[in-house]
Amino acid sequence: MKSINSFTKQLNLRPQPHRVSTKECMQLSSIDPKRLLVISALQRVTAKQANLAAQRVRELLQDVAPGFRVLADFRWLDSMDSAAAHHVAEIMDALAEKGLASVTRVMPDPHKDIGFNILSQFYYGPEIQIATFETLADALQSMARSVDSPSTE
Repeated sequence: MKSINSFTKQLNLRPQPHRVSTKECMQLSSIDPKRLLVISALQRVTAKQANLAAQRVRELLQDVAPGFRVLADFRWLDSMDSAAAHHVAEIMDALAEKGLASVTRVMPDPHKDIGFNILSQFYYGPEIQIATFETLADALQSMARSVDSPSTE
């Protein structure tokens, strides 16, 4: 099994020029523009911030080939306005339409899952792999393992 460091090298993880902050509550990073999109939610996310993030996700997905992955980091999320759910659904729909292969979520407190599991059932088909972890380290190790031994479909 490869280490996390070799996994990050394989995915070409490096400081991201595509990093965007929407008032520091929703951040998007395209680590490798064609393979991995990182979405981070921080503190309290408003509907306006979620809308800006949805617009940016659509922009970032323009040149992405099917089979890409998403790492959704909710370690620092405190709350999200209920009106933001519509925009989160738009993000999920755009990802699925573009050929998302998997979503790896980091959610340290399961009580803070503010509907992501429910929305996933409506916007992601059964072909999209979804995994949720309490720590970023566990999430990265899982992603590294799946790179080492990709599924054969």
